[in-house]
Amino acid sequence: MIRAMRVFWSLIVLLLLAAAAAEIWMGLHSLDEPLNVAAPVRFKVPAGARFAHVATELAVQGIVARPRWWVLYARWKRVATAIKAGEYEIQPGTTPRQLLEKIVSGQVLLHSLTVVDGWRVQDLLLAMRRNSDILSTLPAAAAATGKPEDLMGKLGFPGVDAEGQFLPETYRFPSGTSDVELLRQAHAALSRVLNAAWTDRDVSIPLHSADELLIMASIVEKESGLPEELPKIAGLYLHRLSIGMRLQADPTLIYGLGESYDGDLHTVDLRTDGPYNTYTRTGLPPTAIALPGAAAIQATAHPEKTDAVYFVASGRGDGSHVFSATLEQHNAAVAQYLARQRQRAASESGR
Repeated sequence: MIRAMRVFWSLIVLLLLAAAAAEIWMGLHSLDEPLNVAAPVRFKVPAGARFAHVATELAVQGIVARPRWWVLYARWKRVATAIKAGEYEIQPGTTPRQLLEKIVSGQVLLHSLTVVDGWRVQDLLLAMRRNSDILSTLPAAAAATGKPEDLMGKLGFPGVDAEGQFLPETYRFPSGTSDVELLRQAHAALSRVLNAAWTDRDVSIPLHSADELLIMASIVEKESGLPEELPKIAGLYLHRLSIGMRLQADPTLIYGLGESYDGDLHTVDLRTDGPYNTYTRTGLPPTAIALPGAAAIQATAHPEKTDAVYFVASGRGDGSHVFSATLEQHNAAVAQYLARQRQRAASESGR
């Protein structure tokens, strides 16, 4: 009887050891099995959250099958207290071991904002305010007017006009990044590109500072229809500037009109003097009129040499222009443009 009991308890112990071994094997194996996600899933690790809580939340969502073993593994690796707060994305095929590495290393999900060449500051502020992943700290009125009080002062540059001070490109950032932080990054990017272009500029251009380069580049940006024309447009405006001719740039006038611009420029607009009316004033306007891209800045620093002082849209519908050195040539180009416009209108009305 005693022997039978010993055999019985021995079997029980063996069964328990076998069960424990199976549990351990399955637990360790689960660390390298793909998580239960068929499509990318996003989740947030709150600041100060315990890893055990994160594991439980993902288990409740049915993503992690064996949260206890995941936590034990993290503790054994001594990284359970090293997880980083933020928003993460789980891709199909990701294992618990890989996800833990991502959370510990802080590989948070990055969102993006594309700043478009030729935008005004107002367009940038509105785009940031509409992006739910960006933390809005600037007043709503700042985005509405595009002229927040001392915006550059918030970035450490008090008294500087904000127009043109942010480089158009795509910025990537974690959710919750503030609008001011993104502006700081975009201004730093602009400063790097502008200063490099000014240092490496064609020294013959009639500009006296990087600020003047930025202003001229913003005009070139707004006048361009084709990237390959940027150096020629820059050359034309710089040629006008060098011979003392007024720039006569429609974009500067439009910028100066602000909200009163109705989509068309009228004779009274051309004749009404103002700081941005380059039809009535010689030289550059007081500030940039848009956010010039790196290509426009480079084209202005290294313009195409030209004796052209006039240009008009070609009318081909591809954004190209015809450049002329004399008024006679310009008038002929304008006549050709108008003829093409009439031809296009007749063709469309006949459909």
